[in-house]
Amino acid sequence: MDKRTFLKSLAVLTAESSVRGRLFAAERHGEDAEWAINVSVLESCSCPVFCQCFFTGKPPASMAMHQGHAATQHVCRFNQAYKVNTGHAGSVRLDGARFWFLGDAGDDFEKPKLDWAVLTFDSSLPAGTRDALLGVLRHLRWYRPERWQSYAIGDARPIEWTANDQGAHATLGGSIAEVKLTTMHDLNAAPVTISNMGYFGYPRNSGFILMPSDLIAYRQGARAFEYKNTNGLLTTLDMNARDFAK
Repeated sequence: MDKRTFLKSLAVLTAESSVRGRLFAAERHGEDAEWAINVSVLESCSCPVFCQCFFTGKPPASMAMHQGHAATQHVCRFNQAYKVNTGHAGSVRLDGARFWFLGDAGDDFEKPKLDWAVLTFDSSLPAGTRDALLGVLRHLRWYRPERWQSYAIGDARPIEWTANDQGAHATLGGSIAEVKLTTMHDLNAAPVTISNMGYFGYPRNSGFILMPSDLIAYRQGARAFEYKNTNGLLTTLDMNARDFAK
């Protein structure tokens, strides 16, 4: 093994060890605690409105340019910007906490491991609050490292999050990632919604307000992406410790 390969392997092992360590600390933090969380999420992805992954488990085909040549690919590249409305883990209050989950779920949700994901917490969160929130999120497979071929907890960044009847906008680290959505209005000028559909293991949700994207972007590294006029939604999710009682 040459030096460059060795150093790259060492860096990967160090990163994976850091993620495992933070997850273990979070699990110890909340393993016996009562907890509950109500959280709203702005999501946009590379799929057309409405993302067929929720119905078929497989992203649609899209065209991508690579070295000047068009190629068909199946990807679901996503940004999910979360804001906790109310919540607690033991004595730790989670109200107002923000976090961001982004990545590429690949070409088939039925695969044992999806492609890659990065979880980032708002930089205003104290370490104890972050660990308590991570201890809650670990109950869902969607946020756990074993669901992904590549998984990382990113450096904490400022997260801005706003939503109203007309649309929504969220940013991570100023411009690292961005979601900008416009509410779809139709019958009686009311927002178009979908109900009775699940969302990544959360036991309850408020239904999905359709908000097609003006922009979805991740602007960092070789995995950067940007799309316009694609799928977008707003929903409020709810779960507590009793939902996962053994």
